[in-house]
This record gives sequence, structure tokens and C-alpha cells, in this order.
Amino acid sequence: MNILPALVSLIAVPQPSGPVRWSTEASVASDGSVRVEIVAHCEEGWHIYATELPSDQGPLPTVFRFTPSSAYASLGALQEPKAVEEFDENFGVQVRHHSGEARFLLSVKPVISGAFSVEGEVEYMACNGSTCLPPVSVPFKIDITP
Repeated sequence: MNILPALVSLIAVPQPSGPVRWSTEASVASDGSVRVEIVAHCEEGWHIYATELPSDQGPLPTVFRFTPSSAYASLGALQEPKAVEEFDENFGVQVRHHSGEARFLLSVKPVISGAFSVEGEVEYMACNGSTCLPPVSVPFKIDITP
């Protein structure tokens, strides 16, 4: 797939302080589709949980909520990087999580000509080997000019 540069304006949104930072990236492909990446940057020793967990008896999964828009159509479900699966002693259940940098991808196809935005929020729970922080929601907005 040939990826062309896109004019992308990233809107900085104040984030809560903590062990996880979020950033966004977007690129326009030669077929006009847009690859939107939402990236978690976890401090060493910290992790966030996968979007689907083996059990609802442990931590909360990471949830992405995209604001509905008539400006674009989704080209499938959000793609998640491969997660580490292991038994978590703190919760007493099997979990799936991401550490370091985790890139979540959504491909969209514009249905209007001209600029549009992909907006939403990500809700996540960050933990390390001994503690978990309460869930946090972080809004995001990516302005795209094809």
C-alpha cells in the first residue's frame, strides 16, 4: 500500500499526569483511505489492558469510543497490537496487556471532499506490578486534510 503524506493537524488535549501518555498520527493512502493511529506510551514497568480480556473478574479493558460522523466511514474494526497474556497475581485471573508503546489502528474512508476530523476518547486503566490507578478517559481529535 502506497502511503502518501497527509496534512494532519493534531489537537493537543490536556492529559492527566501519570504513567501513560497518548499521541495520534494519521496518513492518507493512495486510495484515499486514512490510517488513524492512537498510540499509548507506557512508562517502564507500567501497562494498560487489552480491548478484550479473558474474564470480567479482573481489571477493566481499554475502550475506544469514536464520535459518530457523517464525514467518514470506518473500514473495519479497530486493530489492536498483539497483547501479552499472563496470570495476574493481583487480580487472580488471566489478563492481556500492553506495555512500552502500543499502536491502535483505525482505517477510515472519507465520504466528503475536504477536511474532516476523527474524534473520540480512550478509557484505560494503568497498572504496574504492585498497584493500579483508577480508570481515566482521555479525549482525542485528529483534523485531516486530504
